[in-house]
Amino acid sequence: MQNIPRALQADFDRKLKPNKVLMILGPRRSGKTALVRQFTKDVDHQQCLILNGEDVLDAALLQERSVANYSRLLAGKTLLVIDEAQHIPDIGLILKLIVDSIDGIQVIATGSSSFDMHQQVGEPLVGRKNTLFLYPLAQMEFAKIEDLKATIEKREERLIFGGYPELIHFSDWKDKEDYLYQIMNDYLLKDILMVDGVKNSDKLYSLLRLVAFQVGKEVSLEELGKQLGMSKNTVERYLDLLSKVFVVFKIGGYSRNLRKEIVKNSRWYFYDNGVRNAIIQNFNRLDLRADVGELWENYLAVERMKFQNYSQMHCNNYFWRTYDQQEIDWVEEEGDKLRAFEFKYQNSKGSKVPGAWAKAYPHASYETIHTGNYLDWIGG
Repeated sequence: MQNIPRALQADFDRKLKPNKVLMILGPRRSGKTALVRQFTKDVDHQQCLILNGEDVLDAALLQERSVANYSRLLAGKTLLVIDEAQHIPDIGLILKLIVDSIDGIQVIATGSSSFDMHQQVGEPLVGRKNTLFLYPLAQMEFAKIEDLKATIEKREERLIFGGYPELIHFSDWKDKEDYLYQIMNDYLLKDILMVDGVKNSDKLYSLLRLVAFQVGKEVSLEELGKQLGMSKNTVERYLDLLSKVFVVFKIGGYSRNLRKEIVKNSRWYFYDNGVRNAIIQNFNRLDLRADVGELWENYLAVERMKFQNYSQMHCNNYFWRTYDQQEIDWVEEEGDKLRAFEFKYQNSKGSKVPGAWAKAYPHASYETIHTGNYLDWIGG
């Protein structure tokens, strides 16, 4: 199977600098290790040291936090790579000492838990790091190896199974299902349960199921808490952790203080459709499903987010809804530009801009994203 060039590869030369740490964050199994291996294959192995933060022997090499230790360890090296660096205690202080004391050293650190990495490296590495995010394969990456016919043929599969890189090696439908169940149980939920204070795996899984069934709808933390027998604060904490291990992400409501606009609740999307379907245990084909609209909306939301990230498009994302049920699925605010998008799986000629939106924001653009034009919108 052909390897797919990742969109981040072009950023390495720009972001990897002497005496700075290049942090690569993203979900487990999204391809961070393979990306780094691809980058280092042309580096003189005598000048590169690669460590694995999950290997106790590798981690032990860094525990003596002294200039003398790191000078010996990195003698003759120009590049240090630490995979799954969040598992190493005090990694931020360690990296700070290395980049401050080893002249010319370049450092790459990967992590699958942004809360661990940011907590540990945030303050020590102020001004000493660049950060890149890597997600499951984006359509803009698939487009590098397939033509339009192949993309259209695989659209249903991507709505159902998502974009984890290893899935391209499985041709059997059941093998894809099994892989995604493994991803969910062995990696994503395991990362959360390793965090001190998260004791109840059943409640966590139940929370994810409830959120999965509410894709495209506002989520009330109070209502989730009532259904799960948890406090609002606990629900909020769990969702925050789930976002920091790249399972879900949040979109807030857009408003410029118009009284009829709803901003209290948020909408939550999954970083991968396949993970969402594994959580609700539904890998049926589209013609047997009642949630095609939700699959389409989640797919477009995450693909647009990937496109924005890889294209360095800096904008704020929202949904918009009024109390009288006028709504827009996706709103982008980029500087003084305001763009509104409605998601429809099938093109509907009757779709038009909501009156309250047109009146409140007459200078905003408006477009419906459907199966006939979505590839331009997500860079595919």
